[in-house]
Amino acid sequence: MNSEELKLRTKNYALRIIKLMKALPNVPEGRVLGNQLLRSGTSVGANYRAACRARSRAEFTAKIGTVIEEADESAFWLELIIESELIGKEMIRPLLNETNEITAIMVASCKTSRGSE
Repeated sequence: MNSEELKLRTKNYALRIIKLMKALPNVPEGRVLGNQLLRSGTSVGANYRAACRARSRAEFTAKIGTVIEEADESAFWLELIIESELIGKEMIRPLLNETNEITAIMVASCKTSRGSE
């Protein structure tokens, strides 16, 4: 997968996060978890785009590290939404799988980048 394809994939991921947030119940815990997920989930794509504009390998590696952190945080919020039964897990499971796939891709990219230093 090239960088343009990954930019599109992380942007589509952010759009799926936005749609999920709209589907969460309008209760205090739904709003809190939704807002947290919205912040971390949409920043995955934004930070990946920033990584693609990095001026050095070290900067790229650092920014990919931020993408990994945000994706991992998104996985946490998705797990809490599932376990708190705010919404059916069948709606969230594909998004959680995508989160894990994006995380794995970014971890591999970070390892490759570090190996090239």
